[in-house]
Amino acid sequence: MSCIYSNKRDAQDGEQQVGEEGMIYGEYLMLDRVLSAQRMLSEQNGRAVHDEHLFIVTHQAYELWFKQIIFELDSVRALFNSSKGLDETLTLEILKRLHRIVLILKLLVDQVMILETMTPLDFMDFRNYLCPASGFQSLQFRLLENKLGMKQEQRVRFNQRYSAVFGDDPSAVDAITRSEEEPSLAQLVQRWLERTPGLEAEGFDFWGKYRQAVDQMLAQQHDAAMTADTDLRRKFLLNDVAQRREVFDSVFSPDTHELLLQRGERRFSYRALQGAIMITFYRDEPRFSQPHQLLTLLMDIDSLITKWRYNHVIMVQRMIGSAQLGTGGSSGYQYLRSTLSDRYKVFLDLFNLSTFLIPRDYIPPLTSHMKIALAGSWGQPLSEKQEDESSLERSVEASI
Repeated sequence: MSCIYSNKRDAQDGEQQVGEEGMIYGEYLMLDRVLSAQRMLSEQNGRAVHDEHLFIVTHQAYELWFKQIIFELDSVRALFNSSKGLDETLTLEILKRLHRIVLILKLLVDQVMILETMTPLDFMDFRNYLCPASGFQSLQFRLLENKLGMKQEQRVRFNQRYSAVFGDDPSAVDAITRSEEEPSLAQLVQRWLERTPGLEAEGFDFWGKYRQAVDQMLAQQHDAAMTADTDLRRKFLLNDVAQRREVFDSVFSPDTHELLLQRGERRFSYRALQGAIMITFYRDEPRFSQPHQLLTLLMDIDSLITKWRYNHVIMVQRMIGSAQLGTGGSSGYQYLRSTLSDRYKVFLDLFNLSTFLIPRDYIPPLTSHMKIALAGSWGQPLSEKQEDESSLERSVEASI
């Protein structure tokens, strides 16, 4: 019986145009080269190990996806890297490409599960053929890290500088050097955040208003603590308020911020951090919606890379344990575990923004002048439009 929902047009009538000029599927994708790149060393040595094929294909798939991530990342950096500031009409395109990177990374996180279908004994059958090759030698992953904004002083050194493994490949060394010298995504985002409208002291002065709000909140919490019904409860609450004040003092002191930068506990400049906090508070405003989405995607990228590292660490521990050296000479599991720390988070400051949140009731309300100013182009100093804004504001107020 034929399907009642079928349509004669669904059937393929006639012949495919394979005789037409132009490339066919396999030629376009160069599959003859891609599908012949799985060279099993165990097979060449006369003792083919079945799971080596899985190992090769999985890692080649990783490298292909790394290539796509780098392609997207370079395009996003190019859109950000303008002396005139970010063209706001391109924000949606940036969000789309960052979201694509996020989805690829989710795929890579799950891809580890396929490798875990291989047992430690299966891996041992061909592991010796891998030496001295190692995932530590993945050029594309190093480029990805650098282009995101990984600083060299944040890296854990196991026995040599990370780029030393590429010493015999001039093109690889050149690519590494350029990735270290070019503006990273983190640097470009920092520059973008520094131009956040409303930070100007002579304008909305968000930072001044925010500090007043924090002082008011802590003062009220202190007064509430003093009314506690027991000495123990009062002591606990007062200590909590004192600790919170110390935390907020760290974000209001430029000197403390600079010290934390030097210690690697903060990443962004002082003004960029202010911009990120402002965007977080006013993310419900239409003007701040896309910037907040962008910051969220950057955290997603950092989170997923950390998850990928973690899955990799667990897999390595399952395969070779905690004591064996890696095939490339690293400390194996011990080295990989060290990469899970916060020092490997490029956008660490974005994760820590919640430390400086205050209840909605304390968030400084936007002035009518600021609401109008936010209709301008992103990052344009308020002073450049002051006359037009003042005139527009007066006309709006007159019509109310």
